[in-house]
Amino acid sequence: MSDGKQVGIVLVSHSAEVAASVAELAKGLAGGGVSVPVAAAGGTEGGGLGTSAELIAAAAASVDRGAGVAVLTDLGSAVLTVKALLAEGDELPDHTRLVDAPFVEGAVAAVVTAATGADLAAVEAAAAEAYTYRKV
Repeated sequence: MSDGKQVGIVLVSHSAEVAASVAELAKGLAGGGVSVPVAAAGGTEGGGLGTSAELIAAAAASVDRGAGVAVLTDLGSAVLTVKALLAEGDELPDHTRLVDAPFVEGAVAAVVTAATGADLAAVEAAAAEAYTYRKV
C-alpha cells in the first residue's frame, strides 16, 4: 500500500507460548524486508491456558496501522471470544476481521502477504487458502 497503511495480524491461542512461537515463525519466514505488525494474544492475564478478551483487544490495538487487522485463532473458545468482541463493535479497531484459516500455515501466509503491502481482503484470502496446502 502506497499510503503507508499496513494490515496488522493478531494470533490468538489458548497458550501464550504457542501464540508467541507462531508469531516468531511467521515473521521469520516473511523475511527481513517489511516489518509486519504482528501481536500474540495467548492465554489468560494470569499466564494460564485460555483466552482473554482484554489481551485480544490490546493486541489488536497494538497492530492497527489503518489498513485493518486480521485475527487468526487456534481453537473453539478463541473463536467465540473474538466473535463476541466483534459483536460488541467498539472493542476492536475498525476493519478487524476474524479469519477462517489454519493457525500455523494461515499465520505464515497472512504475514508473508501483509509484508507485500496487500490489503486486508488479500491477507484473509492468502490465510484461508492455507487450508488447501497438502503435505502428502
